Amino acid sequence: MNAFSTRTSPAPAVRPVSDDLPGTTAPAPGAVGMARPRIEGTAKVTGRVRYAADQPMSDLAHGWVVTSTVSRGRIRDIDTSATLAMPGVLGVIDHRTAPRLNPQAGVLFGPDGGLQLLQDETIPHAGRPIALVVAETPEQARAAALALSVSYDEEPHDTDFSLDHPGSQPALPAFGGDANVGDVDAELAASAVVVDERYRTPEEHGSAMEPHSATAWWEDGRLQVIDCNQGPFLIARTLATLFFLDPKQVRIRAEHVGGGFGSKTNCGPHLILAVMAATLFERPVRVTLTRSQVFQTISMRPATDQRIRIGADADGRLRAIDHAPAFELSRIAVFLEHCTELTKTLYSAPAIRTRLTAVPLDILPPFSVRGPGAVPGSFALESAMDEVAEQLDMDPLDLRLRNEPAVGPVSGLPFSRRNLVACLREGARRFGWAARDHRPRARREGHLLVGSGLAATSFMAGAFPSSASITAETDGTYTVAISASDIGTGARTALTAVAAEALRVDPGRIRMLIADSDLGPAWSAGSSRGTTSWSWAITEAAHKLLAQSDDPTRPLTVSAETSKSLGQLPPKERHSYSAVFAEATVDPATGEVRVRRLLGMFAVGRVVNPLLARSQLVGGMVTGLSMALHEEGVRDRVTGRHINGDFAGYHIAAHADVPDIEADFVPDYEPDDPSGIKGVGEIGAVGTAAAIANAVWHATGRRQRTLPIRPDRVLEERPER
Repeated sequence: MNAFSTRTSPAPAVRPVSDDLPGTTAPAPGAVGMARPRIEGTAKVTGRVRYAADQPMSDLAHGWVVTSTVSRGRIRDIDTSATLAMPGVLGVIDHRTAPRLNPQAGVLFGPDGGLQLLQDETIPHAGRPIALVVAETPEQARAAALALSVSYDEEPHDTDFSLDHPGSQPALPAFGGDANVGDVDAELAASAVVVDERYRTPEEHGSAMEPHSATAWWEDGRLQVIDCNQGPFLIARTLATLFFLDPKQVRIRAEHVGGGFGSKTNCGPHLILAVMAATLFERPVRVTLTRSQVFQTISMRPATDQRIRIGADADGRLRAIDHAPAFELSRIAVFLEHCTELTKTLYSAPAIRTRLTAVPLDILPPFSVRGPGAVPGSFALESAMDEVAEQLDMDPLDLRLRNEPAVGPVSGLPFSRRNLVACLREGARRFGWAARDHRPRARREGHLLVGSGLAATSFMAGAFPSSASITAETDGTYTVAISASDIGTGARTALTAVAAEALRVDPGRIRMLIADSDLGPAWSAGSSRGTTSWSWAITEAAHKLLAQSDDPTRPLTVSAETSKSLGQLPPKERHSYSAVFAEATVDPATGEVRVRRLLGMFAVGRVVNPLLARSQLVGGMVTGLSMALHEEGVRDRVTGRHINGDFAGYHIAAHADVPDIEADFVPDYEPDDPSGIKGVGEIGAVGTAAAIANAVWHATGRRQRTLPIRPDRVLEERPER
């Protein structure tokens, strides 16, 4: 997912604030709004940056994870004799010897979430960690782990997911719960056209370049951890609860992270097992997962099966939207794949109903992957909207413009600022949409069929409580400290610009400290709320500092925490918006689909750094392309195990898959945010798969309602000669 190709022309500085927006001001020169390279960029490309598994450590031992080979059952016995006799082995931790964990500890979506490792002999899913072998070197630990003898009492498992699964149950309410506005059935009955279809997406994995790794040790009564994660403070709190520790006893640092995409949001098994080993063996222990173990033990995006019914009048006015998604769930955790977010906010209709269904299975607990809920939900909704346009013989762009809401279609709340129409119109202009023949299968280039498609998107915006401190140093510089996380997004660079603008100084006078749980409470790099949340805290601290008068010969430190400010915000619909346009070619004889062009226009508030923001959005669009054409976690129905749990079998997009991709911005500003920003981390991935699927329909005249769009699903039979 990290690979992408983009145009080589330099990214110009954009004017992030529109002249017609009252109460906004242009950014200070050299700060917010300017394209600047990453602060740590040179160190990264020259190999001087150390990631979690690279940090040198004296007296370091290594742990190797042993995972279950059955999908459900119980451990009958673990014979450690051969393993313990091997060179360099320090010991084996399993359910008989592991420290007891707090059963009440949990993550955002449940009391377990897969955290209760090595606590009993139960096997809830394939790939469950069942032991950790600790040795002097990683090679010794691996060899000893392979010698560990484990026997099981295997039980029947169920990993067969579908909307019609007999164990389906209503999902727990969250994000405002299900929608039920108007009389959906009556409006559908009165509609001139009705689309009633099912859309399916498979399990998808984060596939970050850096495998998960953690090093843990005890120092002066404190648990010290070097980890690769998306939120040091929140994970430190979870770890403290899990091991019955005072939060002040735990310090987690994640200086550099090689990608996350949601997979590094929570306490990973590598972290929990490293802490267990460091505690039992009283020395630093590092646990690094192999690529195969990442697929087995790190949460993935759940598969979905979504039924959508949309009714419309002959003139294209929507009368009803009924969206009923099902998603797979682990029996040991609670999670919500919020597929209906766009359905409740994107289009106006007198009747809107959503019903989320969970299907508990014997699988690894799913969790957030880039654009959680919105990515599979947008594929279903925007594919269905395209089918409505097809039935009405209407331009898909006109259909979307015709159903632009004035207020939240379900909530009735005002929009803080909604610039979807600007994204659609400017994207259509740049893409050349007006010249499109809307009939399918109308454009050919030799043996290739050529088509184009679009999708409209949104993603939740806003901020979560965070804290920051700023110290005015005696040399005229400022030290800004916040427990933010840079997972490759350029957070250090963006926050430096925010701080410089708020303090009215050049960015060169800012020293940014991040990625340390000791720096105080802060939101994670997730939900597209990281930069927004951190910037808010930094801005408040800067305003406090500037308001104070003190002796300039002494350092002055000021802190700010934003929960009070956020609690005073009026209720509104707050979202980022975008429109994605795609052109694809299809070879009907081979089923090969090639995306020629991707164009995304984005309304993401004030753009802190257009160079970094474009990189994020282009990467998100590549994620969407990868979802559309390649990514598919496949399970063996007999064993319940992944059969493509590595990069040899799990395909992701590469440079050659994206010959021409462009991301740009329409002027936008978030009026309730002190910096005017929203978020760019995930919206690039939302809508791209639908735009590509719609382009494939336009090329071939055949709908692709199941992802990925594999050659065998596109292949056409050759006519008899």
